[in-house]
Amino acid sequence: MNLSEEYFERCLKVAPGGVHSPVRAFKSVGGTPVFFKSAKGAHLTSVENEKYIDFCQSFGPLLLGHRDEEVEAVVHEMVSTIWTSGTCETYSLELAEWITSHVPHVEKLRFVSSGTEAVMSSLRVARAVTKKDKILKFEGCYHGHVDSLLVKSGSGLAGESSADSAGIPRATAAQTIVCPLDDTQAYMKLIEENKDDLAAVILEPLPANFGLLEQREEFIKTVCEEAKKRCILVIFDEVISGFRVALGGMAEKLGITPDLVTYGKVIGGGFPVGCYGGKKEFMDLVAPSGPVYQAGTLSANPIGMMAGLTTLKKCKRVNIWKILEERLLNLSSKYNTWAKDEGVHMRMKTYGSLFWFYGRDEEIRTVAKISKSHGDVYKDFFKKLMERKVYLAPSGFEVAFLGLAHDEEVLEKSLSVFKEASLYAEGKL
Repeated sequence: MNLSEEYFERCLKVAPGGVHSPVRAFKSVGGTPVFFKSAKGAHLTSVENEKYIDFCQSFGPLLLGHRDEEVEAVVHEMVSTIWTSGTCETYSLELAEWITSHVPHVEKLRFVSSGTEAVMSSLRVARAVTKKDKILKFEGCYHGHVDSLLVKSGSGLAGESSADSAGIPRATAAQTIVCPLDDTQAYMKLIEENKDDLAAVILEPLPANFGLLEQREEFIKTVCEEAKKRCILVIFDEVISGFRVALGGMAEKLGITPDLVTYGKVIGGGFPVGCYGGKKEFMDLVAPSGPVYQAGTLSANPIGMMAGLTTLKKCKRVNIWKILEERLLNLSSKYNTWAKDEGVHMRMKTYGSLFWFYGRDEEIRTVAKISKSHGDVYKDFFKKLMERKVYLAPSGFEVAFLGLAHDEEVLEKSLSVFKEASLYAEGKL
């Protein structure tokens, strides 16, 4: 028994499933989770002192890589200055001013401690604005573990929504309407039938929680335009895509102004930070200036504020989005060309600095199009990656992330491992 196995046995006694978030479990890929003790740049080091190339990057926040030197210096300074105070301070002001000055559709914002909190609060604001209760979301889009959004369509488009999790009241689930992605006809039917009850339409403009399901621009624009025609608010969940695909996120890439937007991940620079923001008239409804109550003891933690600000400033200074997109396009082009030549079915889908391995040579925009065998194939793919010390998320339905620390040497080595793992997963090795 190695050290990771020993630690996991201990964890099973004190935590559900031995983990503190289900996405860290190895349930779908088999085996025991590897425990890590340190990280730097593009690498994680395990308790067994094995060095892994890391493409999980804490599920997206580490746009610069682990412990970027500039961010680390600021964090050390803050640890020696202030941890938390529960008072007004200057650090959140600096980050809020930077974001609102660089993102035109965020006129005001409120910091929270997670993406889930940001989504929950944005829904509350939307309901206060419209005086309506229901929310429309899209199948395959994840918006945190908010009760009302952990739902799927129970029996077709007109069916009753049912919860994906135990412990959610039926009445709560019924407040959410679920629509398929990439289906304009279904969307038009649902929004028209429910226009008098819908407070908001919420979507990931780049769905990246159930594979990388890039949507047609026309579809996203239709969704937003038709909602606004009916005085239904549009909420962009950019917890993953915000500041990762562009400075202004997908809203900038699409040229769309959402009414409200949620952020997380990158804006904390590796610390637990989220926020929701949007039009001044809507955000001024939040307490203490308005009747929508939301609070948080550790919201706007000074260390997270300065780590996030330092990260964002560096990203803008070096134009990180151009660098990472070029690196990833080069990597995926080499891999996909090789895969076609070798008769390998696996493909590498990319958008900006996000990527996903999937098993079809076609564009996938909906959950239904993902191959039924994808999970089993990924299980073998992941096994070989771990043997060769390359770490991706332990699920075939999670995306992977590139950071500035993934230089050419790291990517060339990774490409070789991706090829070997693909051959192994498809029984060619």
